[in-house]
Amino acid sequence: MTIIEIKDMIRKDVPIYYRRAYSGSAVVEIAGKTENMRTDWTIETTPIGTRETTITLTDKIDYPLLPLIKELKKKIEYLDAEGKLPL
Repeated sequence: MTIIEIKDMIRKDVPIYYRRAYSGSAVVEIAGKTENMRTDWTIETTPIGTRETTITLTDKIDYPLLPLIKELKKKIEYLDAEGKLPL
């Protein structure tokens, strides 16, 4: 299972300044088959400065969720560190 890309990323308007909410479509290769799945995620900065990423899959998927969410978090945190998420 690999995350190929996250496309159609849109930042949602959230009135809380330390929380950023996004939605997008993750392109994932699972068992040699490519699937698009809609996801929502939130990046929240805690009072001590660390960031917590919460992911919600809006599509049903026939694959174990823990490895998928772990890989999505790594990809989203990488995109955030590189400044590639929408402002």
